[in-house]
Amino acid sequence: MKSMKTRTGLAALAIALPLSLAACGSNSDAASPAASSTPAGTMASTPSDTMSSTPSDTMSSSASMDAASAVFGEGCAAVPKDGKGSFNGMATDPVATAASNNPLLSTLVTAVKQAGLVDTLNSAPEITVFAPTNDAFAKIPSADLKKVLADKPTLTKILTNHVVSGKLSPDQLAGDHKTLAGTTITVKGSGKDFTVGKMNAKVICGNVPTANATVYIIDSVLMP
Repeated sequence: MKSMKTRTGLAALAIALPLSLAACGSNSDAASPAASSTPAGTMASTPSDTMSSTPSDTMSSSASMDAASAVFGEGCAAVPKDGKGSFNGMATDPVATAASNNPLLSTLVTAVKQAGLVDTLNSAPEITVFAPTNDAFAKIPSADLKKVLADKPTLTKILTNHVVSGKLSPDQLAGDHKTLAGTTITVKGSGKDFTVGKMNAKVICGNVPTANATVYIIDSVLMP
């Protein structure tokens, strides 16, 4: 009897053992595909690959492509359509550099260089510049203009009378503004029709973006 019980127990163990091993193998196989379907190397590389495909200079370049859509005024037609002196070209440079590439503003740029204000304007964090055209300077008698260009303190005061702190959008433009010369200029108007200062200089091309400034091109020089 004891021998028969022993044989029966061994037979039951022999049947149960393969079933148990089969069950363990089934669980291992089910977990395996999920783990291998997303390897660690793939997960680690995805974020960096995605971020590197959109570098900051590409984003800023795309933004500058819309520069021309922000401007207004009849004088904007005289601004070059492409190149560094165009609206898109000016949008990527600091204000003095941007102006130097615009043929409408060559006299202003000469005056800024003469006064030693290039670095001051280019390094200012956020400013608004009322930029007289070449024709605006031509309204000043030639002898007087030469005298002013040779007088650095006077020239500096005149030029800084055209600069105010902050980038003023068209809806912020009307009102009184303190200039870098310490004077106050008044802008009148609304929408796309503005005059500036006691000279009532007309904004002929407004809301021109540069890297650090908003520029309003005007048809007269603003005397302090």
